[in-house]
Amino acid sequence: MSDAVPPATLAQALARFDALPPVTTAEMHGHWRGYGEPTGHDMDGLLEAYAWYGKSFLSDEAVHPLVFRRRDGVTYAIDPRRIPLGLARYRTLTRHPLARGLFHLATPLLRTTQPRARLRAVTCRGVTTAAMVYDHLPIIDCFRRLSADAVLGLMDLRGAAPFFFRLERIT
Repeated sequence: MSDAVPPATLAQALARFDALPPVTTAEMHGHWRGYGEPTGHDMDGLLEAYAWYGKSFLSDEAVHPLVFRRRDGVTYAIDPRRIPLGLARYRTLTRHPLARGLFHLATPLLRTTQPRARLRAVTCRGVTTAAMVYDHLPIIDCFRRLSADAVLGLMDLRGAAPFFFRLERIT
């Protein structure tokens, strides 16, 4: 994991994102390790608490937006439409060990081998860049380049403040 300086505020995160260059969809192909970028968002730390590993971009048409990892290192994809994202605002509930335990018990019901998103070039905050469009949710993840093997992601969920995360290419 690279040394990241997490933005302290949403405004700082947006300014950082806006200053970065765009990426193409082809540059996103491959497997990526994910890390949250804290900004005070309700989802800060939530994905990591549930063993989120990252994202897999097999092609422009085949993307696994939520890849998790078991303790033994095996990774698997989750169907995002089966996760109640609205619960993220209930920090005490979603961070409780019982909630995490229930998630892990339900994992066989949440898994999928089918891609649940696509890559597209979209205009985000005035710049055309690669973005991941979820198949069944009102979410678009827009990406900007941090380096040849790292991008900053902005999750645009209808009706919510942007959530930021970083992806680092797995080589």
